[in-house]
Amino acid sequence: MKHIGNLAAAAGSVKKSKRIGRGAGSGHGGTSTRGHKGHQSRSGHKNKSGFEGGQMPLVRRLPKFGFTNPFRVEYQVVNLSTIQTLVDSGRIQASAVTVENLRNSGVIGSSSQPVKILGNGDITSVLHVQADSYSASAKAKIESLGGTALTNG
Repeated sequence: MKHIGNLAAAAGSVKKSKRIGRGAGSGHGGTSTRGHKGHQSRSGHKNKSGFEGGQMPLVRRLPKFGFTNPFRVEYQVVNLSTIQTLVDSGRIQASAVTVENLRNSGVIGSSSQPVKILGNGDITSVLHVQADSYSASAKAKIESLGGTALTNG
């Protein structure tokens, strides 16, 4: 029977470490498994990431391209069909669809990132939505039923 005091590793799972530099009789004496000469045999040798033995590294062989717009706004998107499902299930009220309510119901991840409402899907309830941005189709669908689409800020 196994107790906490006499637990042992499974047979063959633990291997003895290679004891290098302990004399010729150990099988790992002399050059201590480093081979003869060369920068890898010297003390202080480190593998420099991207170093290819003096060949021009891949990172420098490939051309630079592209551009990252520092002013890009990354929206969290929510479809109208998702909002309608939440209203039908009673998780949020049609009269108060806000960023905080969407965050609390788990539809969006962060309340600090802007939210955009997209017009995918059909709605049957009169929605009063407050978000950072709307697609043209989403705004049209919300207002066609008599709802309001208010913009934050």
